[in-house]
Amino acid sequence: MTPAAAVAEAAKNAEQITSMHYRMTGTVPGEGKVSGEARMSLKPLAMAMKMTVAGQDTDGPVEIRLVDQVMYVGGGAAAAKELNGKSWLKFDLSALGMDKELGADQLGAGQADRNPAQESTFLTDSKRVTKVGTETVGGVKTTHYKGEVSVDEMRAALKKQHLDKATLDRREKSIDAYEKMGAGAISMDMWIDGSNHTKQFRMRSDTDKGPLDTTITFLDFNKPVTVTAPPAKDTFSFADAMKDAQQG
Repeated sequence: MTPAAAVAEAAKNAEQITSMHYRMTGTVPGEGKVSGEARMSLKPLAMAMKMTVAGQDTDGPVEIRLVDQVMYVGGGAAAAKELNGKSWLKFDLSALGMDKELGADQLGAGQADRNPAQESTFLTDSKRVTKVGTETVGGVKTTHYKGEVSVDEMRAALKKQHLDKATLDRREKSIDAYEKMGAGAISMDMWIDGSNHTKQFRMRSDTDKGPLDTTITFLDFNKPVTVTAPPAKDTFSFADAMKDAQQG
């Protein structure tokens, strides 16, 4: 296949993904250096992630769980000092009037509920995709492609695509996020395996808020993902705290 056709086929397969396990490393504007590993189910939406942000005042990785429109953020012993001994902070996104897919960003939890498979499809909007060569990623033989796509090209391509409302909304929100950080153009590298799935992809851009340079490596797709809420005795409810403050 041509580079453009190969990238388009991988993007098509990404639309069929129902769950994933991946690792993330790099630099995110406004957050700094981050690294994490996550398991994510898309239908229903659920997430379990452990994420480390350089310079963050915790005693280890921050763990984030998203279950039934409720987000739990655990920071270990450091968090417990601020939460009356509770190790998890609970946010009921529906009670707080937050979009369940944007709740993590609204709460400052960064990459928690981003769908990286969806982000990788933006390379199809580029008219400048080339083949770099074959490389082994995580023990898997892949073909490496690269290209550059502007935010304007993403927006223009979105208007021509016939997508369901949920997919359209997710892509629009991603493009909005790139615009807000001032990313004019994004360089993308994609490593595609023999099954025409994206094994790894990298995004780089100079933004108004600092450099964007993240790499996502997919470990598996479409395997069962079970996310459980932390024990109630270990959680501090943000919504309850707000109610108490209002009544007080």
